[in-house]
This record gives sequence, structure tokens and C-alpha cells, in this order.
Amino acid sequence: MQKKELKEILNAALSAGADFAEIFIEQKESTVISCEDSKIEKINTGIDYGMGIRVIAGESTSYVHSNDVSLNNGIQMAKLAGTVAQEYRSKATVQEFQMPGASQQPTVVQRPEQVAFDDKIALLKVADAEARALNEAIQQVSVSYSDVTQKVLIANSEGTCVEDERVRVRFACNSIARKADQIQTGFSSMGGTCGFELFEEKSAAQLGRESAKRAMTLLEAVPCPTGKMTVIIGSEAGGTMVHEACGHGLEGDLVQKGLSAYAGKLGQQVASEKITVVDDATIAGKYGSYAYDDEGNPGEKTVLIENGVLVQYMNDLQTARRTGAVCTGNGRRESYREKPLTRMSNTYIAPGNDSVEDMIASVEYGLYVKRMGGGQVNSLNGDYVFDVAEGYLIEHGQITKAVRGATLAGNGPESLRNVEMVGNDLGYAIGTCGKNGQSAPVADAQPTLKIHGLTVGGTGSSQ
Repeated sequence: MQKKELKEILNAALSAGADFAEIFIEQKESTVISCEDSKIEKINTGIDYGMGIRVIAGESTSYVHSNDVSLNNGIQMAKLAGTVAQEYRSKATVQEFQMPGASQQPTVVQRPEQVAFDDKIALLKVADAEARALNEAIQQVSVSYSDVTQKVLIANSEGTCVEDERVRVRFACNSIARKADQIQTGFSSMGGTCGFELFEEKSAAQLGRESAKRAMTLLEAVPCPTGKMTVIIGSEAGGTMVHEACGHGLEGDLVQKGLSAYAGKLGQQVASEKITVVDDATIAGKYGSYAYDDEGNPGEKTVLIENGVLVQYMNDLQTARRTGAVCTGNGRRESYREKPLTRMSNTYIAPGNDSVEDMIASVEYGLYVKRMGGGQVNSLNGDYVFDVAEGYLIEHGQITKAVRGATLAGNGPESLRNVEMVGNDLGYAIGTCGKNGQSAPVADAQPTLKIHGLTVGGTGSSQ
């Protein structure tokens, strides 16, 4: 769509007296392949194409979407969305378009659409075979591959006009091991804003073996003891703690709705002085990276908590407008069918200065968490419960027996205040974050953390 046509649509959207109008046009091509029982079970490919128009008048917002991106339909959609302003009567006009500068994202080396289906399928079969070959106790293996190429055009009445392309590839393996009446699962995944060069970072064979080893470790593990204890969360666990127990509470929309434990605490000490939390969409190749967010704002590196002090919330255009705060480039949406929400990108706790060896040696009795699983968080008060996907006892300063059935329970702000040591390492994990019915690709990371006084749940005896 030409700039002249975009302006016509935006003018139609403002004609009833709105403050702000925006067009989001998207073309998304995707491929999903899954392997079950050593057979390719599903191959899905598709193209999704459409347009969404958002109009804001004061505190009222309307959103209209369609898969018809013609000029005539766009004008009709704009007029429909613009009726939200009938009682408002702003005098906003469409400003001259310009494309804001953004951090450079790396060029995709090997585009997914240039790789033959047979080559993609071969990767799934390799991962499946490697997982099964590890041990005869591996009874079931599921492998999945997906790639997405998304092209967007974003224009708004304040003069932003952006065209962008995002390419993402993801690969995952889930292995199930069985011995007598014990069944355990091991999972491993990788992904990035990149092309097929993702498999230079880790091969399909490595990922398959990794998932199978985790299942076998749990199969031989002992029931986890319960009680309050010191917990060391390794960098391989990724940033589940920072994403769930902290990150959502720093999203501007939840803060403004009073649904965050961090509301009203700017400038206050909310974590140990050893803790710095960052959201950074500009990290090359990470799964949550982007040059521009879904409102056309450049992706940014935003320090949220610095040396334990809350210094910034994440904001999209609308949350920033409400409070006069800075927009941090965190407006994201699942597709053209949805209006943007304040969302994380790549969120991490910055590395510290402590060695992992010293951290483990300092614990007389506790739990070492190598991999985190799923969990639940109450963003209003910060309370959480997380599953431990892979954990080990620490006894007399040494990592000893693997444990199964472990959970961690605590409060996000309190846990961050109770961090005693921060490792000099950093490990990432990828995920799909859900919020208000929308999903978004994200990455999270942390160094190894030593936290005292966490409640550990399990099926073993208490200590």
C-alpha cells in the first residue's frame, strides 16, 4: 500500500475527532512440522494476510481488522473504528511520514524458505533417532520444527511509517522415559530471530540427546525433600524467575491497572543491590528480538531495575501517553487481528561477579535447580509456584543426588531481595509468552543465583 493511500485511511480514521490512528498490515508465512513415534505426523504451511486499524480517543480505544487490505475497505474500516470519537472531537491531523532509526538486526544467512522440506524433515528424524538411541528406557519422542517469516507495514497519524521483516526458527524435542511404574519427561528447545544457521549453534542430534538425558536423569532421581532452604538456580534454567516473578509486574499496562506488585514503587529498592534487570529487544539473533515493535517504535534496551532500585517500567505508546512516560518500544501483538499490548522481549538479570563454584561450595544443604519447568504467578502480589524440571541436592558444598517432583514457592520481590550471590555467567531460554489471549515469542536469561529462604516442595521427607 502506498503512503498516499495510508494517509487517506488515517485521515478517515481521525475524521470523527480522534486523537490517534494507526494501521498495521501483516503478511505472515509459516511452516510447522512435527514428528511422533518416529513418523512425520503433521506438515502445516500457510500464509496469513490482513490489516488492523486502531483508533484512540481519550481513554477509549477501538480496533477493527480484516483480511481485505484494499484502499476502499481500509477507509470503511477506518470510519467504523473512528466512531469511538463521536463524543470527543479532537483536532488531531496526520503528520508527515518518517521512518525512525533502529538498531541494526543481523541479515538472515540461510532463509528458511530456501531450505527443502526434505532437509527440514531430516533434522526431525535425526533428533528422534538420537534420543531413542540413548537408552532403551526412552519410550516416546516428539520433535517439532517451525519457521515464520513476517512482513509488516505500520503507519500512524503521528508520522511513523515503518516496514519490517522478522524471521524466526524454532526446534524442540520432548523425550519420555519409562522404568517399571516410573515415567519421566525431558524437554529441550532452541530458537532465534534468524534463519537455518540456528543449527550451527546446536545440532538436531545434540538437542535430541539432551532431551533424552534429562528424562533419564529424572528416571533415576530420588523424591525431593521439602522445607525452606537455600536454592541455587543455575544459568541453564533460563530466566523463568525474572520473566514470571518479576517481568510481568514491570509491564506498564498491569502497573496502571493496579495489578502489579511493583506499582507505585519507582525509585524504591525492590531487590538486592546485586540485582539489575534489563529488557532488551536489540540483542542480535535472540528469539524475542526485533528492530521495531508492533507500533513502529524502535526496539530498545531498557534497564528496569538497577542495583536493586526500580528505575523504569516497560511501556507501549498508550501506557506512555497516559502517564507522560517514555515509550520503551514494548508494544507487541500476536497478529493483525489484535491490538498491541505491553510485552517483554528479551528479559534478563545482568551477570554479577561471583563464581558458580564458590556459590555451590557456600551451601551446606540446599537445592540446585538446573532447569525450570512451568508455573503460576500472581502479578498483583508477586506470589509464585514453579516446577523444577531438573534439580539436584546440594550437601556439604557439593552437588549430589538428582531429585524429582520439586517445586519452588515464594514471592517475586521478596526472592529478589533475598539474592545473596550473583554468578558471572548468563544462560538464555526461549518461550512463547501468553497474555490476554495473545502469544508472543520471547527469550529470558539469568546468571546463576543463590537465594536463601525459598520454600521447596516435593514428595520426599522434610528436612
